[in-house]
Amino acid sequence: MKKATEKNLMVFSGRAHPELAAEVADALGTPLVPTSAYEFANSEIYIRYEESVRGCDAFVLQSHTAPVNEWIMEHLIMVDALKRASAKRITVVMPFWGYSRQDKKHRGREPISARLMADLFKTAGADRIITVDLHADQLQGFFDGPVDHLMALPILTDYIKDKYGDQPLAVVSPDAGRIKVAERWAERLGGVPLAFIHKTRNIDRPNETVANRVVGDVTGKMCVLTDDIIDTGGTIVKAAEALMNDGAAGVIIAATHAILSDPAVDRLKNSPAVEVVITNTLPLAPEKEFDKLTCLSIAPLLSRAIKEVFEDGSVTSMFDGHA
Repeated sequence: MKKATEKNLMVFSGRAHPELAAEVADALGTPLVPTSAYEFANSEIYIRYEESVRGCDAFVLQSHTAPVNEWIMEHLIMVDALKRASAKRITVVMPFWGYSRQDKKHRGREPISARLMADLFKTAGADRIITVDLHADQLQGFFDGPVDHLMALPILTDYIKDKYGDQPLAVVSPDAGRIKVAERWAERLGGVPLAFIHKTRNIDRPNETVANRVVGDVTGKMCVLTDDIIDTGGTIVKAAEALMNDGAAGVIIAATHAILSDPAVDRLKNSPAVEVVITNTLPLAPEKEFDKLTCLSIAPLLSRAIKEVFEDGSVTSMFDGHA
């Protein structure tokens, strides 16, 4: 029997990426809470937890992968179920924040869907959000409560340093807007040179860009081309081709969130990149795996953040004060 003042950590998983949730729970030394989840005939989602959650510190994990709207709705319903079952505190763990690319209005009469997402989770009963590598930092201010913005940077850079550290490296941002992130990469890799791709985008044609030219010296260097998301792969592959045309010795593509919508896999397989390094914030279907793809686990990062939040510790300390 637990005292009323004793804290009780409970981890819950949606059905979008149960493998990641199981890995996180295992790292925390706690089982996932048994949950009944299914659809009614009209596709409405039903959720019920199979044990009491009263007074618990709840961490409910769901990756917003395709079909995105279905898994977001399930996530919201899970939070609502926890709230109505008297969970003491509810932390939404979304490794990838759905609709995060719709973070501002480019033209009139457009939504800011990323803000709507934050409002929906607050209304459902979320007290806190843990997420990884937001597409834009301002998303942290969309939610009315604490947002722990984790970075996959240490996981990705440690892998690249171990494998390619004996070669002359350069960090390349796929566009000018991500220079600050690329600067962190360059610092973490030992102060290597920095470059970026100058590109243009047609706002009427989503997922299409033109890589115009490389800004910076990449001649003879193994270029680490970094981005937060790979969706259809068009932008990152064109950038890799531009780097090779500009005299790079090779290209390593590194990204946190691998959406890999068609035809991303074919583009990446046939790209000049020697390796594509991603994390498992989103599930990777077997048919999307290919020889030069490396997937690193984000579970140690998520489990440590959950532990810090549960114990009222410091999430920022995980990133040397830079988070």
